[in-house]
Amino acid sequence: MAIRKRLLSAMALTTLGLTTSLAFAASLNDAVDEGVERVEKAQSSQKKIDSLDKDIQSAERDYRALMKEIEGLNVYIEQLDNQLNAQNKELAGIENSMEQASLVERQIMPLMLRMIDAYELFVKADVPYKKEERMASVEKLQALMGRSDVTVAEKYRKVMEAFQNEMEAGRTIDSYRGTLAASSGGAAEREVDFLRIGRIALMYQSLDGEELGIWNKAANSWEPLDPAYKSKVIAGIRIAREQAAPDLIKVPVSAPQEAK
Repeated sequence: MAIRKRLLSAMALTTLGLTTSLAFAASLNDAVDEGVERVEKAQSSQKKIDSLDKDIQSAERDYRALMKEIEGLNVYIEQLDNQLNAQNKELAGIENSMEQASLVERQIMPLMLRMIDAYELFVKADVPYKKEERMASVEKLQALMGRSDVTVAEKYRKVMEAFQNEMEAGRTIDSYRGTLAASSGGAAEREVDFLRIGRIALMYQSLDGEELGIWNKAANSWEPLDPAYKSKVIAGIRIAREQAAPDLIKVPVSAPQEAK
């Protein structure tokens, strides 16, 4: 009986120990599960933190890039403002120039007309070299003044070009072939070689070389030239045509006369 009691007591103690062990194991498992859960939550939180950190860094980079872009835009806008101010000043200058141009245009047209009239009178009074060609130039200028499709600047350029040609003729030598009108003495119209030396002398030689003439400014007509000048006229023609080297030539010169 006593043995049975002892056996029951031992079994009770074993059962109690087993129950305690099972309870401890269950508690330990719960603790482990809680630990694992906390670790998983911590890892999840860390991932969220890492993700947020990346987002913050990305947003910071975007912000810095945006600030640089804004800075660049501000510089560009400042440049545009400077350009706009310069263009406004230039526009004001252009408008002022246009007003001045209108005033100049009103003043320059009468001036050009007077210049053309003076050009025509000069050609008529000058030695008659290429007279038909020069009078045609006068007529072209007169017609040009009445054209509305030609700017005032172009008209003025043409007038100045004609005057420049006349100035050039005064310091050059030229030879050309042309027609000599019939004289009052009965000589028929004939083709000759003309020689112009500046504006001081205009001479001609017939194609056969037998006839020489010089323009007399005082008489406003042609008159025979001494045959002694034949070689000089021939030399002058050759020089003008670049068939001989430039050289001094002796020719008769009309005495200067007072302008009327």
